[in-house]
Amino acid sequence: MSVWADKWRAAIGGNPRRKEADSAGVTGRSTPPFWVMVQKEFGDHIRSWRFVILLAIITLACVGSIYAAITALKAGVSSTDDPTDTRFLFLSMFTASDGNLPNFLTFLSFLAPLIGIAIGFDSVNSERNKGTLSRVLSQPVHRDDFLNAKFVAGLLLIAVVIFSLGFLVMGMGLFTIGYPPTPEEFGRVVVVLLMTTVYVGLWLNLSLLFSVRFKQAATSALSGIALWIFFLVFYGMILNLIAGAITPSDTSDASSVIQYSNTMQFLSRISPSELFQEAAQTLLLPDTRTLNPFVTQEQAYLAISAPLSFGQSLLLVWPHIVAMIAETAVCFAASYVLFMRQEVRSRS
Repeated sequence: MSVWADKWRAAIGGNPRRKEADSAGVTGRSTPPFWVMVQKEFGDHIRSWRFVILLAIITLACVGSIYAAITALKAGVSSTDDPTDTRFLFLSMFTASDGNLPNFLTFLSFLAPLIGIAIGFDSVNSERNKGTLSRVLSQPVHRDDFLNAKFVAGLLLIAVVIFSLGFLVMGMGLFTIGYPPTPEEFGRVVVVLLMTTVYVGLWLNLSLLFSVRFKQAATSALSGIALWIFFLVFYGMILNLIAGAITPSDTSDASSVIQYSNTMQFLSRISPSELFQEAAQTLLLPDTRTLNPFVTQEQAYLAISAPLSFGQSLLLVWPHIVAMIAETAVCFAASYVLFMRQEVRSRS
């Protein structure tokens, strides 16, 4: 009754507790519990040694790729076939390599998922094992705010890391080659960094799903790493076996060859890393005009041999972006439903 009485007094302007708070200088609305949990999770991730070590490894790998790109550019290697073409020289910082080390984009597609896995693999089950989950949910907060705060804090941290590394490459490229980016090149890089954030957010949601599903943090961590290794190593081997099994015997039949190519392209795009690499390379290589390996003569006739504009390249990879966002949403929805249906018991 006292709670409703306070609400009624506040409505008519006679709440003595509100007057005491105003006299003490505590006016205005307090921070919502959701953002309090987001700030707490964000700070915990930044101060953890796990994140610092992983960030140092990825930063060293990216610095090595920058060195390889600078060496390649000094040797006259660029993203185009013409070494004298400097139209997109700044974008070559992300795609060029001297052959000794992979380029920045390859390093990012291989190592960036580890950030999402490291952030989310023990987000829920560690709270449950320590008994703090029941204590948090016993407070006047919504139950779904707990999981949403975990995801939002992890995604914000991923965005900070990805954009910091991307701007590091841009700054070192500007300092080294002395060639400033055009507005179109800057827009392409920013969109690629946004795509990378979504791509790593997919792995964050997968690790959150494993953290909700499994009680032990070691099991959820091994599940996320196993899935990462599967798509990184074994999925390509499986595709090679499938390709050998369904290869058409009669290569002169155009319809069967096209159907085989479409099937293999569809299977390869099931992998999130393949989706990300194909979309990022299309944006960072403006000379890529189509993602279809078979272009008919009618389509190629009278086509202008020129790089695509930023809008056309974005339109070309828009299905890839939608697919990555959809996969991220599906993984988050699965973890959300599973978490809301679980029973939370207090541990004595």
